[in-house]
Amino acid sequence: MIQADLNIILPEILISVFAMAALLVAVYTSKDKLAPMLTWVTAAVFLVVGFWIGTSGSGTNVAFGGMFIDDGFSRFAKVVILISAACVLVMSQGYMAARGILKFEYPLLIALAVVGMMMMVSAGDLMSLYMGLELQSLALYVVASLRRDSVKSTEAGLKYFVLGALSSGLLLYGASLTYGFAGTTLFSGIIQTATEGEVSIGLLFGLVFLVSGMAFKVSAVPFHMWTPDVYEGSPTPVTAFFATAPKVAAMGLFARVLHDAFGGITGDWQQILAFLSVLSMFLGAIAAIGQRNIKRLMAFSSIAHMGYALMGLAAGTAFGVQAMLIYMAIYVTMNVGTFAFIMSMERDGQPVTDIRSLNMLSKREPGKALAMLILLFSLAGVPPLVGFFGKLYVLRAAYEGGLAWLAVAGVVASVIGAFYYLRIVFYMYFGEEQDEALDKGGSPILYGFLMASAAIMLLGVVNLFGIEGVAEAAAATLVN
Repeated sequence: MIQADLNIILPEILISVFAMAALLVAVYTSKDKLAPMLTWVTAAVFLVVGFWIGTSGSGTNVAFGGMFIDDGFSRFAKVVILISAACVLVMSQGYMAARGILKFEYPLLIALAVVGMMMMVSAGDLMSLYMGLELQSLALYVVASLRRDSVKSTEAGLKYFVLGALSSGLLLYGASLTYGFAGTTLFSGIIQTATEGEVSIGLLFGLVFLVSGMAFKVSAVPFHMWTPDVYEGSPTPVTAFFATAPKVAAMGLFARVLHDAFGGITGDWQQILAFLSVLSMFLGAIAAIGQRNIKRLMAFSSIAHMGYALMGLAAGTAFGVQAMLIYMAIYVTMNVGTFAFIMSMERDGQPVTDIRSLNMLSKREPGKALAMLILLFSLAGVPPLVGFFGKLYVLRAAYEGGLAWLAVAGVVASVIGAFYYLRIVFYMYFGEEQDEALDKGGSPILYGFLMASAAIMLLGVVNLFGIEGVAEAAAATLVN
């Protein structure tokens, strides 16, 4: 029995063993020299494991009495998590090495965080859910404050830790209430209790606290307060990581809990999610207008985008889950390219984050400016770019799920949010020329990721690279 269980969690075991083995090797070697190679090797391990999960998995497999679920939904989320984490590691290696902040701990902490994320999307029990969530969070608290000589980085890590502890407390309280009124921590047992007869008020309170704890992880309003400061204070590659893989894991966990544990009472959590969605979309759209720091701007952008993803989830249908998965895959792709551009923003070798420094970039580097224009238009949801289809899916899911008012609110928020994306485009093409311009050229790796992401936003309009069918099959395994 235990052998079958271990076979199911083999990808997680392999990455964990790799991280621990690499840690032991690092102790007995020159740590500084090991860090660049370890970063590349970790990225390669992620890609290999992601390819293995995406090609070899089939059906639904349950391990440890239902605590761990390996199905189409979890495999889809894991592949996106692993690919995005690998991309960020590859992008960050040169950037961090040039500034002397590439430590051997960095790729190992990312690896352990990824194991936690993989655990989150496969959780079938409140205890395994919490174990995955905390493994991810503890690694990310350290990564946020990786730049020890920076007050802002230390502040970012501390804020994330304190507010993360608060959210964990909310989630644990919700889990204890749920266990008290359902009599089990297994999602299969909770959904059975929730669908038999009248749902107790205690179970509903448990649901509310669980949703509150998970909303913090996706930086949904009103649990978003940590996001701008942590995005600004963390080293830019770490910010890029925060904006990609953890968001996919948290949205996957959200969907898993709501459909596997509380799928029988959709009407009770649908309005909560709709409320979180509309608040996130509008706060993200309006608050970003006043930002001049591009990392803070991307923080509010991520808050708005999580509102759109929650819109798909609020529909409470299989199509809603499919729309959310498609949206998250597109969102991650756009962010990888955008943060590759942000990492290339330098003046005299020093990072620059003021969006006004992009004035007339199109004149100095037309290729880079055009690629960024495509990504910004896609983030804004301008047709016919791929970002438009992501928003179209979640808007359609909300409308078909009986939340037409939410779909209308999403369109309005999208129009408002387009302003701050278009303002960056204005600076790049019509801004005033400056004496102190950004450095030309930069890392070819960052340039490659920027161009590849922009190309995907253009070429994906043909058939979204077949992601629709894969997402549909993944959603069908979660919502029966």
